[in-house]
Amino acid sequence: MAASTLLAAGLLLALALLALLGAALLLEVRRRRREQALLQLLAGLGPAGVAARSDPEALVAWAAVARAARNTFPEASARLDAAAGGRFPFSRELVEAAHARWTADWLAWERQHDVEYKERVAAAEQALDAAPAEQAATLQLRLAAINQEKLQTYQERYEHYVRVGKAIGAIGEQLDAGPDGAPAEGAGS
Repeated sequence: MAASTLLAAGLLLALALLALLGAALLLEVRRRRREQALLQLLAGLGPAGVAARSDPEALVAWAAVARAARNTFPEASARLDAAAGGRFPFSRELVEAAHARWTADWLAWERQHDVEYKERVAAAEQALDAAPAEQAATLQLRLAAINQEKLQTYQERYEHYVRVGKAIGAIGEQLDAGPDGAPAEGAGS
């Protein structure tokens, strides 16, 4: 009887050790999965931050991917945020810089567009003034077409500017929102 009790105690001890080993193995597998998720986020979204620094439209394109990744891997995202010292991959400063660059690029394009079309209109008006009467109607149509083209290209570019600018602004607002969509403490300050 003593031998069978000793054998049962030994089996129980072995089972307990196997259970502890199994639990330790499970914890290690989970830790490795978390590390893998972290590395995948870093590898997948790291280039997004670089692209957004040089191209404000890249910020808009990558934002949905980053949001989905953050929702899928919240723990890894929180660790990357802590390591980056801000929201990864798009910090408040990056979003503000992208918006400022987008606006500056628009203003530069607008000035260049205005100069280009003023030159084209002046050349068309000069040709019209110097043209014989039988060519006047054709040149007036050309001048009207230049003015229409100027208006059309401006309108198309302006609509694009507004669309991307609003999208960048929405990304900034999402940075201010907490996990439940409510404004985070200290947001906007």
